[in-house]
Amino acid sequence: MFIRQLNYLVTLAREQHFARAAEACNVSQPALSSAIRSLEDELGLVIVRRGRRFLGFTEEGTRVLGWARQTLATLEHMRQDASAARVSLSGTLRVGVIPTTLPVVSLLLASCRAEHAGIRYSLRSLSSDAILRQLDDFELDIGFTYLDNEVQAGFAVSRLYRERYVLMSPAGCGEGACAGLDRWDAMGGLDLCLLDASMQNRQVINAAFRRAGVQPTVVAEADSLLALTSTVQHVRMHSVLPHSLLGSVPGNGLFAATLLKPELTREIGLITRNTPVMPLLVSAMWEAAQRTDLQSRFDALLEST
Repeated sequence: MFIRQLNYLVTLAREQHFARAAEACNVSQPALSSAIRSLEDELGLVIVRRGRRFLGFTEEGTRVLGWARQTLATLEHMRQDASAARVSLSGTLRVGVIPTTLPVVSLLLASCRAEHAGIRYSLRSLSSDAILRQLDDFELDIGFTYLDNEVQAGFAVSRLYRERYVLMSPAGCGEGACAGLDRWDAMGGLDLCLLDASMQNRQVINAAFRRAGVQPTVVAEADSLLALTSTVQHVRMHSVLPHSLLGSVPGNGLFAATLLKPELTREIGLITRNTPVMPLLVSAMWEAAQRTDLQSRFDALLEST
């Protein structure tokens, strides 16, 4: 059994297509197919369901795929350890990030890079469920996500800050025009621009409106924070966003009013696989996050609005 065979298998699972997997591995399609067949012969089982095209993995193949992912991840961590012993940390840290924290994760990267300039980062915008799944499948090294009870189970967790929600309004909606808009139940008549209904952030906001007995008027939806803030600014709608974004969104033409009654909070932090020894690149990010006081930073932004 060779490492390249395991790499071919994992790449095939990602690409779901023999030709694309071969191209990603820089080999011919016959070479990739032959290597996987050799692995099947060695293990004495069928891993891949084949027809005129790739049809997926057998039940036994799915288990082999899990071991292949774990083996390749362990090998990469061994290489990182060896690299650190020679000089400084190097390699690529794969980070899954929920969309509403994409502007925030740069603060952690800056802190980590100040100590370890040789680390590279692969950031993936994913749902919290996808982050958990890809951590379990060894496709991610670390996640920056909501820390709900079901998320924390079985993972190492580092709590970083509590997310609070603000009403983002267009310019001119100051103390007079937006007076009283610090309650969920006062926003029924506002034209709102919110994140896409499939996103967890939006589901949290919908639940807050339901608890307040309000049917919100959602005029526009987007899967981009930049699109939301631009719509608030230029189309003169309102949006509900985490207070951690106040330092990241363009401030010209925007006004933020705190939603306090009732205040909605979500805990945000890092998660990673719970292993006896934390991989060095993960440890570097973990320690950088603990040096960065995000809670104080974001609360100060809220107080200054």
